[in-house]
Amino acid sequence: MSEPVLETRGLERAFTQGEATIHVLRGVDLTVEQGEIVALLGPSGSGKSTLLQAVGLLEGGFGGSIRIAGTEVGKLESHERTLTRRDRLGFVYQFHHLLPDFDAVENVELPQLIQGATYADARERSRALLTALGLAERLTHRPSQLSGGEQQRVAVARALANRPALVLADEPTGNLDEATSEVVLAEFLRLVRGEGAAALIATHNERLAAKMDRIVRLHEGVLS
Repeated sequence: MSEPVLETRGLERAFTQGEATIHVLRGVDLTVEQGEIVALLGPSGSGKSTLLQAVGLLEGGFGGSIRIAGTEVGKLESHERTLTRRDRLGFVYQFHHLLPDFDAVENVELPQLIQGATYADARERSRALLTALGLAERLTHRPSQLSGGEQQRVAVARALANRPALVLADEPTGNLDEATSEVVLAEFLRLVRGEGAAALIATHNERLAAKMDRIVRLHEGVLS
C-alpha cells in the first residue's frame, strides 16, 4: 500500500497571551490519501488556518509529527522546508495574491521557472492549465483586467503548476459570490482530480464541503 500524501499525529499549537495559554490545535491526527480531496470544515476561529499553516510548513512552533509523502517534514531546516513547499505542495488562498504586473500566463509560469523548468515547458503547461479552467481567451490579461472568479482560477492553475502531491486551500471561494463560488470550486475539484493530486480544503460552507470526497471537522482545535 502506498504512503498517505499527508499524515499528522498529535499535532499541537498553543499561543501565550499574557498569563493565559491558548490551545489552537489539540493533538490533531489526520490522514489524506493519494488522490483524495478532503474538506476541513469548521467555524471561524476553529483552527483551520492554523492547521493549514502547519501542514504547509509556513510556521514553526508546532508539536507532533507531520509527514508528507512518507517524509517527516515538521523538523526540517529552513532550506529543506522551502524545497518541500516548492516541489510537493500547492497553495490556494481566499485572496488570490497574484502578481499585479504579470499576466495570467506569467503568474502560472513563475513557480515552474523557479523550480527549474524551461521557459518553453513552463509556458506550455501554463497555457494548458489556464485553458482547462476556461481562460483560453484571458491568457495575456493582468489580474486587474480579470474578474474575481477569473483571478481565482489563475491562482488555482498556479497552485497546480509544479504538479504538487498535495494542494492546500484556505476558503478558496470565500471572497466570491455564491454563483461564482459554485463554478470555481467545480473547476478546481475537476482539475485537481485530473492532475491526480490530493487536496485539503478548509471551508465553513457545508454545501461546498459535501462536494468533496470526505469531510473532517475541526472544533476548538479538536478534529473529528
